[in-house]
Amino acid sequence: MVIERVAGREPLAALLFDREDRPAADAVADLAVGPDGFSVLNSAQAPQGSAELLRDGLTFDLTGLAPAPKCDVPGVVHRVALPGDFDCDALDATWFMVGPHLAGAENLLPVLRVAAAILRHLTQLPGLQAIVWRPARIAMSPAWFSEAVGVWLAGGPFPALALTALARHEHGIESEGLGFLTGQEFLLHAPSGGPNRQHSRIAVRLTDWLVTHGPVDTPQEVVLAGVGAVWIEPEGNRKLNVEQR
Repeated sequence: MVIERVAGREPLAALLFDREDRPAADAVADLAVGPDGFSVLNSAQAPQGSAELLRDGLTFDLTGLAPAPKCDVPGVVHRVALPGDFDCDALDATWFMVGPHLAGAENLLPVLRVAAAILRHLTQLPGLQAIVWRPARIAMSPAWFSEAVGVWLAGGPFPALALTALARHEHGIESEGLGFLTGQEFLLHAPSGGPNRQHSRIAVRLTDWLVTHGPVDTPQEVVLAGVGAVWIEPEGNRKLNVEQR
């Protein structure tokens, strides 16, 4: 599915609701109050079906609120903590995106942390069925998103299974959405038989390390906390081949 840009911006996330359950801007404003919340700006002047959200000096837009027309559901490939028959396309979407002044900076960690904090607060909206993180094409339950992001915001590891996706296949584990942050995706190679639990732990730790340290330009060994050493070798500018040592 092709997602149209809004003033040069694409959604970071989509909030999915049962049909006719999308909240109005007033419901978002009511939720905003509180020490962990945000401010809703210029609600009287905002276009119908939209809200401008402010937190820590940064603004974000929420569009597709009732009674305006719904937004398209971004393409979803990965699902976490959702029923096997969960149908994202059967739901109505609202879009969450950076404000115009942040266009082009949405992949910076300080911006991402504020975005994640606002989205975590928005998981309290009544009727919310799922959150789609568009850069990773991943849909997840609101509870999963809230817990994973909450740990990160409290000083824990990057939420590799919420703000990126880690896809298992016979050759190993491959990231999706990490390139949004670092410009590079990785393939963690596994021996014949496919990846095991240790490979899954390595992939999570590796994601956290790469988000913290940024792109890898030269082959190198990296020791990951709790899982040991891996060998990282760039393939071109956008791919990393990784092997367990």
